[in-house]
Amino acid sequence: MSLRLRLLLVIGISLSVLWSIMAGWLFTDMRRELESLLDNRLQASAQMVAGMIEQMPAELLTMNTDQPRVDISTLDGLTCEVSIMRGEIAHRTLVRTQGGPVISEAGPGFSTYERNGNIWRVYVLMQGDLRIAIADRMEVRKSLLAGMALSVGLPFAFALLGGLMLVWWAIGRGLQPLDRVRSLLARRDPADLTPLPPVNAPTELQPLVKTIHDLLQRTAKAIRHERQFTDDAAHELRTPLTAVRTHLQVAQMALRQNKAEQLLPEALASAEQGAIRLEETLAQLLTLARLDSGQTPAEAQSSDVFEATSQALTELAAQDLNAEARVQLITPPSHQPILTAIPRSLLVSILGNLLDNALRYSPADQPAFLHLSGSPDGQVRIQVRDHGPGLSVEQLGNMDARFWRARQDEHGSGLGLAIVKQIVDRYQGSMLISNHVDGGLVVEVRLPAASALAN
Repeated sequence: MSLRLRLLLVIGISLSVLWSIMAGWLFTDMRRELESLLDNRLQASAQMVAGMIEQMPAELLTMNTDQPRVDISTLDGLTCEVSIMRGEIAHRTLVRTQGGPVISEAGPGFSTYERNGNIWRVYVLMQGDLRIAIADRMEVRKSLLAGMALSVGLPFAFALLGGLMLVWWAIGRGLQPLDRVRSLLARRDPADLTPLPPVNAPTELQPLVKTIHDLLQRTAKAIRHERQFTDDAAHELRTPLTAVRTHLQVAQMALRQNKAEQLLPEALASAEQGAIRLEETLAQLLTLARLDSGQTPAEAQSSDVFEATSQALTELAAQDLNAEARVQLITPPSHQPILTAIPRSLLVSILGNLLDNALRYSPADQPAFLHLSGSPDGQVRIQVRDHGPGLSVEQLGNMDARFWRARQDEHGSGLGLAIVKQIVDRYQGSMLISNHVDGGLVVEVRLPAASALAN
């Protein structure tokens, strides 16, 4: 169902219910007023007849019972009966409307009287020995009420119909800015992510138009980011692949020239290093892609920092036998478990990337320091320090950029700190990179503790 039709139905039903209540209230009040008016007419007619009889000669009111009754023609739908009473019994009827019902049984005041299949509204006035009864048929009243209902209902019906037509037109006019936006988007090339031209929309629709503008800008930014990521990834993968291919060609050449003992071991070792670098880059790219897509590891959402550290050191030792020996671990004296509110696999990734960078840029005879502790503000602090050459202020600002390296001839994919930054931001943590006063870099990561998450 379209928004225009839905709004029309809601407004139409609301107006119909409201106007029906108002029409019913008005009709009820008019019916009450009409009935009161017609009853007053009966009462006034009886009093008028009484006044006329008072002016008649007295001998007419003392006629014997043999005096014939006077029949008069009906006037304005009313019927009249004048009788002389003897006690509570009509002694003689003086006047009666032609064709009118016998209403001698009706008591004083107002009453409803049924005679010959018709219902009559009767008013009886007692004045001495005179009984004056005035009546009119209820059908006449019903026909008057029906006419009034029609005169009240038709204007309401036409007003409702006209109002719905105006509402339909007004809704169409109000939704025209949306139609213009839809038309602009429908005619636009999929690759065109430039802002929409200005749209003259009402105040209520301006947020929606602005949201569409912002969405186009975010989409354009995301596409540029993905294109840059794809270009950088292709370049990073091409480099080790080229190295592997080159060294394999050297190995083949060595076999053809019978120089296998001289060239083959070095070529195969270099090809193996290229394959390892390619494998590392692919693993980092896969991790980054999972983080970008928002995937959550199917494991517990809290982990022990000491256990994750042990696993990270074991994985580093699988690549470099001296890695674990070169890491100096500094922990609190209490050796109490430190729980952080992120999955263990992501915490291992943080520790592994930080330690790999520190060992990569530290001299072989220098250790990398890993300091683990909790902080009073409900966070877990992970600090890694290397003994590398350090970086300039400008270079420090690029450290967490994807595929960035201080020198292009350095090994590594340039994705380690970018992955750490992605994980830290996802779990409302923080990362600070700075130069140490004694040389080297210090990377400090703060993550929410599991206790803080529970609170």
